[in-house]
Amino acid sequence: MLVVYNTLRRRKVRFKTIEDGKVRMYVCGPTVYDSSHLGHARSIVAFDLIRRYLEFKGYEIRYIQNFTDIDDKMIKRAQEQGVTTAELASKYIKEYFEDFDQLFVKRATIYPIATEHISEMVETIQQLVEKDYAYEVNGSVYFRVAKFHKYSKLSGRKLKTEQQDAEPDEAASEKEQPEDFALWKAMKPDEPFWDSPWGKGRPGWHIECSVMSMKYLGDSIDIHGGGLDLVFPHHTNEIAQAEALTGKPFVRYWMHNGFLTVDKEKMSKSLGNFFTIQEITQKFDPEVVRLFLVSSHYRSPVDFSDKQLEEAKARLSRIHNSIDILQRRLREALEAESIAPTKPSPIDEELWQALQKFQEEFEGAMDDDFNSPIALANLSQFLSHLNSTLAGSESVTAGTLKEISMTLDAYGEILGLYRKRMGQEITRGDSSVVEGLIELLIAIREEMRTREDWATSDQIRSRLKKLGIIIEDSPTGPIWKWE
Repeated sequence: MLVVYNTLRRRKVRFKTIEDGKVRMYVCGPTVYDSSHLGHARSIVAFDLIRRYLEFKGYEIRYIQNFTDIDDKMIKRAQEQGVTTAELASKYIKEYFEDFDQLFVKRATIYPIATEHISEMVETIQQLVEKDYAYEVNGSVYFRVAKFHKYSKLSGRKLKTEQQDAEPDEAASEKEQPEDFALWKAMKPDEPFWDSPWGKGRPGWHIECSVMSMKYLGDSIDIHGGGLDLVFPHHTNEIAQAEALTGKPFVRYWMHNGFLTVDKEKMSKSLGNFFTIQEITQKFDPEVVRLFLVSSHYRSPVDFSDKQLEEAKARLSRIHNSIDILQRRLREALEAESIAPTKPSPIDEELWQALQKFQEEFEGAMDDDFNSPIALANLSQFLSHLNSTLAGSESVTAGTLKEISMTLDAYGEILGLYRKRMGQEITRGDSSVVEGLIELLIAIREEMRTREDWATSDQIRSRLKKLGIIIEDSPTGPIWKWE
């Protein structure tokens, strides 16, 4: 049973989706005014891991991650560089994909960009005004926080004047209450603007995510993720806007990742203590960086240092070595069994039992709020056992080794690690190599059927189906095709 920590409930709860077998998931993306840093990677990789494990569990994921391309920081940086905010956004969105592709982050279903949804934001704000949840002053529109009685249910904070949104000081005097936040900001000189019923201006930050989430995922979604710093005010304000508008629960599970820190301080551009992904990946392989990030539980703080990355590098090297040994032994076993069949030995039985225990422990850890550090510890323990077993025995069948390889392949897909070691660089385009490997696996399956080893035969067929390869047994032998 999968359980997740829900910030809204402040405890772990059983995971149950709104629609059986499907997950609607929204993760707050970056404001694209500068290069992505390792703090961004902490969040993006954390939710990529969560998304991957949910897919492994069989869920169909609709994953939305936005880009914020209009706010005070965007405007200031564009003015400093003498470019438009659109040009600035285009540059850093392109760089974003370059950075996170190399960290093996799966692409979202859709990447909505804030300024491409202004009309929907204006319409939403109009509806909130009509419902008396918002009011206009001097061309700006503010959300009336006091009217939304469950405003503090996510953050737990009381409505006091010390709660400040990121509004300019000059706006405080025109708001009904200090905690009211901007849905629409009246135009200032030399700033980008759009037309609205209240005059020229631009949207506030919080309305962007509410609108884009509801447009692409509906009024209620399963998971909304982001950094712990977004609980207040951003996610708190998202709830207020969305639920005031629809009267429905906005999000079933609020999930937040811990900070990445440097000397115990949050890594951020405002503090100047950040390292860009480009800087880090010039010193360390991207796979090392990914291992460093998934080695900590997504809700825990992670303190950055070169020492930590060096330790991740050494750990990854051990994992690679173990997989290389396994793959070599599998090739040797396949070659040997193509000449003469090999019967399972007590070593095979022992490895099957060890593999089953590893599977239970790995998936048990991930079922417990995506506990990747425990899952990785189980992986290391199993690989150590596998190494010592293979070193002391020459009599392990290809079927056993193949099952171990397929399990490691599936778990590597979850973790986003050792993909090239498992042959993931081979694509359908490499037709001669792919077809040769498929024919080899089908031949192994036929051998297993001859031995009446139906379990291994069915495993091969099932795993090939997951890769999009269908096997049809005919009177003249098996026939395979792409699904």
